[in-house]
Amino acid sequence: MNIDFHFLQDTFFLALGGVPVTLEITLGSLLFAIPTGFFMAVANLNEIPVLQPLFRTYISFMRGTPMILQIYLIYNLMPSLLNAVSQLLGLSLNIFEVNPILYAFAVFALSETAVLAEVFRSALQTVEKGQFEAAVSIGFSSMQAYRRIVVPQALSAALPVMCNTTTDLIKATSLVFTMSVLDITAIAKTEAGMKLCWIEAYLDIFLIYLLLIITVEQLFKFAECKVRIYKEV
Repeated sequence: MNIDFHFLQDTFFLALGGVPVTLEITLGSLLFAIPTGFFMAVANLNEIPVLQPLFRTYISFMRGTPMILQIYLIYNLMPSLLNAVSQLLGLSLNIFEVNPILYAFAVFALSETAVLAEVFRSALQTVEKGQFEAAVSIGFSSMQAYRRIVVPQALSAALPVMCNTTTDLIKATSLVFTMSVLDITAIAKTEAGMKLCWIEAYLDIFLIYLLLIITVEQLFKFAECKVRIYKEV
């Protein structure tokens, strides 16, 4: 087996151009999923009528179906639905010209919400319920009790799992090439297709994702050190 090191080097730097797209999808998904997942977790723990069974059904569906299936459903079904709604409302919008990265945001944000809802539910259960009740009894509002007492402690339990879910999310974004989004994988595969250097292209993809994951893990370790004080109190 001969490795074309010149192609390996050139494609590595070309594929790096897809890193901003990968990070954009990841961060955008997390910005939506974190508050939404937290709200779902609180609703489930407090057994809010209607919302609890609705959220549990949603979580079970999203966690129980393959990511690639969710991509195909949203990427193929959503444009047709939006186009039908646009025509029904008499809007002159060409839905089929929408940037596919928006569909990528939708897929990964919805999927990550379901995952983080369970992460936050487990983390919140590590904090004794009596602490919340004590905070409310001395005059804290429910929001203040969560913000000052519950969330800081739960965060120390949630961060290690959030690190895992975030790295999984980054790796899962490699599937956006199926939606014609030019990410790391799509760029490398395009170059490989022109020169038939598939092994070199996959090595580049491997190295770039490895570097991304290592960086994210280090950032989470730093964050864990910062919130560890709440766990030790």
